Amino acid sequence: MSKHIRITKQFSFETGHALYGYDGKCKNVHGHSYKLDVTVIGKPISDKNHVKFGMVIDFSDLKKIVKEEIVDVFDHATVFNGNTPHVELAKALEERGHNVLLVDYQPTSEMMVIDFADKIKKRLPNNIALHSLKLQETDSSFAEWFAYDNN
Repeated sequence: MSKHIRITKQFSFETGHALYGYDGKCKNVHGHSYKLDVTVIGKPISDKNHVKFGMVIDFSDLKKIVKEEIVDVFDHATVFNGNTPHVELAKALEERGHNVLLVDYQPTSEMMVIDFADKIKKRLPNNIALHSLKLQETDSSFAEWFAYDNN
């Protein structure tokens, strides 16, 4: 009888952002060295003839998904809520050759982790589920997403 196992891969990327309408320092453009833990759950492959025998998912396959959907997109980009006047700032930066992302949400860790979960879930094989994400913004601050909380 096969058991469910959780597999986690860690990623890091540098991203700038600003929180429009915020009442503290984070209203200014600033950046973070984000760390993202991606945990998936599934049963190890039991077919002894399968090239991935004993694996839930090959770490390199998980890496490819997260790199394409998150890391390559957000690394060294500046993220703004496109539904605010920051869109003008974004356009000015883009005209000067900056990598700018306009998203349809306030780019807090909480909202980013929701966005990341949606993107990653769409790319996972049918037999693998996204279990949790942990997006660490600083050494002492992080947001977590759990499938259990979002059914």
